[in-house]
Amino acid sequence: MTSDTVPDSERSGLFGALPAGLRPYAALMRLDRPIGIWLLFWPCAWGLALAGGAGARWPLFGWFLLGAVAMRGAGCAWNDWVDREIDRSVARTRSRPMASGRVGARGAFGLIGALCLVGLAVLLQLRPFAAAAAIASLLPVAAYPYMKRITWWPQAWLGLVFSWGALVGWAAHMGELPRAAWLLYAGSVAWVVGYDTIYACQDVEDDALVGVRSSARRLGPYARAGVAWFYLLALALWAAALWTVRPSRLALLALLPVAAHLAWQVLTLRPKEGANALERFRSNRDAGALLFLGCLAVGSAG
Repeated sequence: MTSDTVPDSERSGLFGALPAGLRPYAALMRLDRPIGIWLLFWPCAWGLALAGGAGARWPLFGWFLLGAVAMRGAGCAWNDWVDREIDRSVARTRSRPMASGRVGARGAFGLIGALCLVGLAVLLQLRPFAAAAAIASLLPVAAYPYMKRITWWPQAWLGLVFSWGALVGWAAHMGELPRAAWLLYAGSVAWVVGYDTIYACQDVEDDALVGVRSSARRLGPYARAGVAWFYLLALALWAAALWTVRPSRLALLALLPVAAHLAWQVLTLRPKEGANALERFRSNRDAGALLFLGCLAVGSAG
């Protein structure tokens, strides 16, 4: 194994403390990049909080976090198996465990199976309706890696997948999905398209060389304006969700912190600078936390 196939993140910190044989599997799960866990977890937390279940069903937050770790890891392993040839052609991804040959197909599918068992343990904590809603996401998840081959907007499909937790979180408390839940979900879809367009800005040149499509390539010089419009759509849909739960101007004030944060992202985004785009993308962990506080305030009021 040559040194350039092993990222520095696998030689230091918690990764460096793991047995050498486990490090490629931890990297396959992206445990060195927890931002994806947070982005999958927050919609679950929003749904539960806005539905008013934060107090009575607070242990579910822990279960949702565990589920986010497991299912994000399984999704990354599946994505890397599907994209292993493409990843070898892209500078940023050629050192991934499957692209570099450090993990084979048998190991990847064994990991996926083990993580799905963890996901099953989470499902058993949910109401039957919520569990069924969660299971319904599996087919869209499996289809996601192929979207970049057939559409310029794979980010929209990712939005459908990564936002599903808003429906599951709501159903876990209420056992149903009213209009407010769907508005919260739709807002999350728009948010995901916005932040994943920012993420895709890092790979525009490499994606063009290997023929991978993305919203960042489609928008071209208008990427920042596109992100702004998707964030505005997300805020409008979230406002409608909060208003449906509590028709009060005070409820809408709960969106001001996350609105300010998203405005900062857009105003300071420099799409052609990879480090800048990556920092703005990662800051959506904080955006998710701010919206959670707003959903908690509105869902718990009265």
